[in-house]
Amino acid sequence: MGANELSALLWRERELLELLVFKLEEEQLLLQGGKSRWLQHATREVEQVLALVREAGLGRSVEVAALATEWGSTQDATLRELAASAPSGPWAEILGAHLKAMADLTTQIKQLRDVNEQFIRAASRSTQETLAGLSPDVKTYDARGTTDVDATAARLFDRNL
Repeated sequence: MGANELSALLWRERELLELLVFKLEEEQLLLQGGKSRWLQHATREVEQVLALVREAGLGRSVEVAALATEWGSTQDATLRELAASAPSGPWAEILGAHLKAMADLTTQIKQLRDVNEQFIRAASRSTQETLAGLSPDVKTYDARGTTDVDATAARLFDRNL
């Protein structure tokens, strides 16, 4: 194994991170559109891509450790440290470009995750408020034995949660 194999693994990991960005954007569109019917499918797809990203990260770690030993660095070197210890030639620039692209994708993923979490919290809060409005208020009886609550009062439901 060598630098070429590591570069191929990094390309694969970048593709998976881009797929994760896509899946998170897809999830966000479902949340914005109120399409909660498909949300569990989108969430499952995000989890599947995350599992693939974890596997790719493990493979990258093994490959970085092997290449770091070959290049005279410590076995627990990070990708940044490996790029810094690369022999003269294009590998420092190639590994640095991979690192930058992966950092940019990670930033996008974090932003999408945060926005999606806000949508989910807002939907949950709205659902809780709706459910709280459905339960009848506890009232006391008056002198005639009736309450002052009209049992036939109309209720409004927001169908676009």
